[in-house]
Amino acid sequence: MSSFVVALDVGGTSMKGGLVTRSGEIIRTDRRATPRDRGPAAVIATIRSFIDDLAAAEGGTPEGVGLAVPGLVTAEAALYSANIGWRDVPAGDLVPLDVPVMLGHDVRTGGLAESVLGAGRELSDFLFLPIGTGIAGATILGGEPYGGSGGWAGEIGHTPVHPEGEPCACGQIGCLETYASASAVARRYSTRVAASPPSAPASSSFAPEPSSTPASPLPASSPPSTSSATVVPPASVSAERVAALTASGDPLAVEIWDDAVEALSLALATYTLLLDPSAIVLGGGLAEAGPLLSDPLAERLGKRLAFRDAPPLRHAALGMSAGMLGAALLGWRAAGFTDAGTTWSLDVLKSPHVA
Repeated sequence: MSSFVVALDVGGTSMKGGLVTRSGEIIRTDRRATPRDRGPAAVIATIRSFIDDLAAAEGGTPEGVGLAVPGLVTAEAALYSANIGWRDVPAGDLVPLDVPVMLGHDVRTGGLAESVLGAGRELSDFLFLPIGTGIAGATILGGEPYGGSGGWAGEIGHTPVHPEGEPCACGQIGCLETYASASAVARRYSTRVAASPPSAPASSSFAPEPSSTPASPLPASSPPSTSSATVVPPASVSAERVAALTASGDPLAVEIWDDAVEALSLALATYTLLLDPSAIVLGGGLAEAGPLLSDPLAERLGKRLAFRDAPPLRHAALGMSAGMLGAALLGWRAAGFTDAGTTWSLDVLKSPHVA
């Protein structure tokens, strides 16, 4: 029997777990819902049972356990997560087995995987930027994620890009995440459609989808003002749909997409001038739009950096498995194998379990 570690990527909605061997073979994966609506104790219990079940399925004891978790985290403890609601949870409380364990921040752990295994494999310094429901980044320095003095490094999504713009859920005004996250793109398009007269051209291309998200109406100018009026659209539209409408030339979708690209270019220009990354690796759901996002973003970023070249943009290589694969690296590091992943074949990562 091959030795293995348990790797678990804990998200606010679901968890992805896997068993990964010393050679990088992914021998099992599974998913479970994250029961955050039942409180942090239920989430911890689910994590423990998930780890136990994964290990038992292989019929052996893992060499270690690696966990990627959201919020403020150290290698030894999950200090705080607004999404899950826990505070000061020691790593040992999350694992039912008497084996070495290491925790990592979810985005930084994904960045570690992209550094060791993926799009940043030959780079020492880059920004890993997954753009999904929210936006956070992993600053990779010398091949390792940088957590900052207190573990808060990487919150690029809360960089103010429009100081007089739209309120952000974090309490600030005009954050990058408010304009350029996948959820923001979907919300802003849906809200503008709901606020448009029935005869407006924008509403003719609106294709309702089966979810409903309340939002605030935005005026046509960019950046939008902080209007207190509220409109509940009849249905919301996904960011994927907005991307498709942008590609087809829908005027409102083009405007919303352009706002997102503009916001990203502002934040990334600042990041580039401060840290001079070798590359920017784009991941997450919005990056699935491919050149529709990366081409105008590269052009806009290049124009913002008047006296220097912009870093190249790359697409993340590991997709939605980056967090789980990063957790596997943490698990092997916890077991004492600090060089884990450096000899793993990219062909191994094409296992059907990597999806």
